[in-house]
Amino acid sequence: MNLEHKFCTLGAEVTVTDGTTISGYASLFGAADQGGDTVEPGAYGASLAKGRGVKMLWQHDPAQPIGVWDEVREDDKGLWVKGRLLTDVAKGREAASLIAAKAIDGLSIGYRTVRARKDDKGGRLLSELELWEVSLVTFPMLPDARVGAKGDDPAEAALREMAAAFEDARRLMAQD
Repeated sequence: MNLEHKFCTLGAEVTVTDGTTISGYASLFGAADQGGDTVEPGAYGASLAKGRGVKMLWQHDPAQPIGVWDEVREDDKGLWVKGRLLTDVAKGREAASLIAAKAIDGLSIGYRTVRARKDDKGGRLLSELELWEVSLVTFPMLPDARVGAKGDDPAEAALREMAAAFEDARRLMAQD
């Protein structure tokens, strides 16, 4: 089974407290990501109802769990998560340090598309997803939210553009 990934930067609503607790939106309804995918309200409902635990991974690597998501739920805005980085795990400590230094600030979901349709711009409207994991990542795809963001500055905009270029290149290379 191939999992897809949808990236979301952590926004003003996302908080990191005590260096280990993360809460906020991992996915926003109605917001097209840089790949043209838009998650519709209710897309995670059936998956969450199954009660299967959603994993917290480092950069989508299933060999590197870095914490636990204590709460994963949908609301009117999107997919809200709250969890703890495990500092007894080396990558968990690294992630906490990198977040504190603002070196990483993204979340990305790993999912399988159950139901989707094309929109009039060639993107996909994702109406049902099977959620497997939410990862902390370096280059997020949905720039509407950031960890500890205090507002946009030109340097951050340039970095987001560069991240988008890297993501486009990764997608092109994956097609070959």
